[in-house]
Amino acid sequence: MGQLNRITQQPGVMGGKACIRGMRVTVGMVVGQIGAGHSIEEILADYPYLEREDIMQALRYAAWRAEEREVTLATM
Repeated sequence: MGQLNRITQQPGVMGGKACIRGMRVTVGMVVGQIGAGHSIEEILADYPYLEREDIMQALRYAAWRAEEREVTLATM
């Protein structure tokens, strides 16, 4: 996970959730903003202490986590 050096997990920060550079900004929040239709530029304007690479790594981390395990989906 060397290419994800901006993603940190510390027990005392946001309950150990994956965060951006030790800040109280979770990967889930960033991914949620993208999912809600916000552009990277809008997120950077709303959170000026974030950098473009923070957002890109959050997305890569979320993709990696999504592929990490198989989940059996219910069939209809």
